[in-house]
Amino acid sequence: MSTTITIQTQIHAPIVKVWENWTEPRHITQWNNASDDWHTPYAANDLRVGGSFSSRMEAKDGSMGFDFGGIYDDVRVHERITYTLGDGRKVDILFAQEGDQVKVTETFETENTHPIEMQRMGWQSILDNFKKYTESNQ
Repeated sequence: MSTTITIQTQIHAPIVKVWENWTEPRHITQWNNASDDWHTPYAANDLRVGGSFSSRMEAKDGSMGFDFGGIYDDVRVHERITYTLGDGRKVDILFAQEGDQVKVTETFETENTHPIEMQRMGWQSILDNFKKYTESNQ
């Protein structure tokens, strides 16, 4: 059985902008990396229940990369996205307007290859990049 990890951030931006940046491939490729030596050269997104998404995450030096994708289980515009990854793990993302901020809470099931703390830090880094990108592109 997988362990679940919950990460979150508060973003100073309207919910419409947060949602757009989270779901549109042209934005996803700009923020979807855990460190500056990685990038996402490709992203596709069919945002509907039963729709699929995928992105290619690669080291900028070309030394390694992997595909990340899954199928949407639930999509509630400006509120919630849940999906199942290709390996069967579940992810749940909540978007909550709180005054002039949006709280993004992401809960994911861990995999068994990498240490749990490394996974938490990696996913949190990506979420932090999302916050930085969204707040600087309004």
